Amino acid sequence: MRAAIQVLSATMLNVEFITGNLGNGFIVLVNIMDWVKRRKISSVDQILTALAISRITVLWSLYIVISIFSLYPDAEVTMTTVRLANLTWVISQHFSIWLATILSILYFLKIANFSNSIFLYLRWRFTKVVSVALLMSLLLLSLDILVSNIHIDIWMNKFEANVSYSYKIKNFTHISKLLVLTNSMVTLIPFTVSVTMFFLLIFSLWKHLKKIKHIAKSSRDVSGTAHIKALKTVFAFLLLYVIFTFSLFVHLWSYEFGEEILFKYFCPVGIIAFPSLHSFVLIMGNTKLRQTSLLVLSVLRCKIQGCGLLCL
Repeated sequence: MRAAIQVLSATMLNVEFITGNLGNGFIVLVNIMDWVKRRKISSVDQILTALAISRITVLWSLYIVISIFSLYPDAEVTMTTVRLANLTWVISQHFSIWLATILSILYFLKIANFSNSIFLYLRWRFTKVVSVALLMSLLLLSLDILVSNIHIDIWMNKFEANVSYSYKIKNFTHISKLLVLTNSMVTLIPFTVSVTMFFLLIFSLWKHLKKIKHIAKSSRDVSGTAHIKALKTVFAFLLLYVIFTFSLFVHLWSYEFGEEILFKYFCPVGIIAFPSLHSFVLIMGNTKLRQTSLLVLSVLRCKIQGCGLLCL
């Protein structure tokens, strides 16, 4: 039973890893090709491209770490490996969350409809809003790296005093908990901003629906459709991030219970789902990416059908 669950979870993990790289790679490729063709790139495409690149980095760093510690749970880990793995994880995860948050802010400013002077100012100064958000994110990134390195230094000093370990860590999970807790506290800020944007979009949609109640409805409510599409995208991001965080904490703390919890084998699947599945949410929520993906799928289907006919 346990072996079957391990095989199933490993298969799901590999499928998510491959599809995640394909989805994020597709976003990067389409936007770069469009940029080369048109000699310009929109702010949305810039954010999506940078977000997809950060997600690819997150996928590879997560997949490598999960694979190593799943196959070799008792392997010795050097301090250099800990620092390098943590730095890669913190930077890639940081930009993955912050860029998705900036995308949520963009949806809010471009789609929501408020007469508030502050909102109108922010809408017209979106570039400055992005610059300030990125600057704040860099300050928080520096703080995250600083605190993480302090935790690592304390952990290293503790084990240097023990000659049996001699500059090496025997159990990686303890330091991992501290680093994940630190990173989670920092990423709580952009997550809260995204939740705020989500509820403000709901409020804007409610106001819009209330307004058009007393007006003759057109055949197509463009603003309402845009609100719903943005809400779906932001909600998917929030849901996947909650699953990601929950799976990550359960995965780390499950090692204290040994082999008793079978659910822990599916935790890596939940962890990889965030950077993997969110890329397809972004593709379906973007008109250009969605149309290009449908075109690619139709071409592939024609080629497969063509090959099948040739074989016959």
